[in-house]
Amino acid sequence: MASTTGTAATSADLRSHLDRNYPRLSQRLPDAVVAPSNIAWRGWRRLGYFRYLIAAALMGVIPWLMDNDYFPILQGGYGINVLFTTGYWILLTLGLSVVVGLAGLLDLGYVAFFMLGAYTTALMTDSGSPDQFHIVEWPTWTVLPFAVIVAMIAGFVLGVPTLRLRGDYLAIVTLGFHEIVRQSANNLTITNGSRGIAQIPSPEINLPFWQLDFGLDAEYYWWFLLIPAILLAVMMIRHLDNSRVGRYWAAIREDEVAASAMGVPVTKMKVLAFVIGASVSGVAGWIYAIKFGYIAPNSFPLLQSILVLCAVVIGGLGSIAGAVLGAILVTTLPEVVRELSGGEEIFGFDIESGRIAIFGVLLIIVMIYRPGGLLAAKRRRTELQEAGAADNVVTAEDPHAHIKTRDADLWDERKKGND
Repeated sequence: MASTTGTAATSADLRSHLDRNYPRLSQRLPDAVVAPSNIAWRGWRRLGYFRYLIAAALMGVIPWLMDNDYFPILQGGYGINVLFTTGYWILLTLGLSVVVGLAGLLDLGYVAFFMLGAYTTALMTDSGSPDQFHIVEWPTWTVLPFAVIVAMIAGFVLGVPTLRLRGDYLAIVTLGFHEIVRQSANNLTITNGSRGIAQIPSPEINLPFWQLDFGLDAEYYWWFLLIPAILLAVMMIRHLDNSRVGRYWAAIREDEVAASAMGVPVTKMKVLAFVIGASVSGVAGWIYAIKFGYIAPNSFPLLQSILVLCAVVIGGLGSIAGAVLGAILVTTLPEVVRELSGGEEIFGFDIESGRIAIFGVLLIIVMIYRPGGLLAAKRRRTELQEAGAADNVVTAEDPHAHIKTRDADLWDERKKGND
C-alpha cells in the first residue's frame, strides 16, 4: 500500500513528470518556477475526466475570440473557417497516429478512409440531382455510424492482405489502395465520376424549444461536432495506449519478430490498428461532406495523405499532443504566413504552392534535431535514445555524444602512445 501511495504522489509531482517526459526542460527550470506551479499541476491531475470538460470549454471560446478580433492574425469568419479545417485535420492526424505512431505501420493511403466516409455520407443522404444513385436517403445524423462502419471495413480489408508486409512495401501497398479508391470514385457511374456529388444536406437539431440548421456556418460544426469528436478520439487513443493493446503495439513497433515469439497476437493487433485509425478518419469524412456539401475525387489527393503523415511525424510519433500540434502547424501555419505576407509572393513562390517546401524544410530539421518529433511520446523517446546509444546515432538528448566519444578514444590512444 505504501508503494502505491508513493507512486501516486510521484505521478502528481510536476518535477517528476518533467524529469520523466522532458528531462532537458526540467534541468533548465529552477525550483522557484516549478514549486509554485506544482499546486496547479496537482489540482489539474485530480480533476480526472473533468479536464476534458474544461478543454471543451476552452476550445468552445475560440470562435468568440476570433469574432471579437482577440487574435492578432486569424480573425472573423476567415479565422473560424481555418479553425474548422484545423479541427478535421486534428481528427485525421489522431487516427493516423494510431497506425504510424503507436503500431509503427507506414500508411500512405490514409486519406482513402476519409474519402470513403465522405462518399458513404453522400450516397446515403438526399444529395445530388434527382437521377443520382442512392443506397438509401436517410437523415444526416443517421448516416454517421455507417460512415464509420464502412471506413472500418475498409481498414480491415486493407489490414488483412498486408500482414506480411513491412516498411517500404507496406507504404507502397497503402499508396496503391488510396489510388484504387480514388480512381474507382473517378470512373464509377454511381459516384457521379469526376463531377462529384453536390447538395449533400447539412444536419439539423430539432428540440422542443430550439431548432438549428447547421448550413455552412463553421462555428456550429466546431462546437457540436468537432469538439466532441476530438475529445472522444483523444480519450479512446489514450486508453488504448495505456492498455495491454498499447503495449502490444509498442512491441510490434520495436521488433515484430520478437513480439510474435513472445506471444503477441501480431495479426490481430495490426488489423486493429488499421480499423481504429480508419474509424476516426470516417468520422472526419462525414463532417467534411456535410460541411462543404460537395465532394469529388479531386478533393482527396495523394498529397493530402502525405501532408497528414508529415503532421504526425513533425508533431511527434505516438503522441496525442504531438498529433494535435502537427495538425495545427500544417493547416494554420500557411494561413498565418499568407496573412503576414498580404497575399504576395515570398522568395518567388506563393504560400499555397510553396507550403510543401516549407514543410519539407521543417521535416528535415525535425528529423535531424528531434527524431521523435516536437512532442514525441515518452516511450518513443526512450526507444530512440536506446537505439542511439547502441548504434552511436545522434539523438535529440545529446546531439554531440558521438563526437565526445570519438575525442575520448583519441585521447586514450595518444596517452597510451606517450606511455
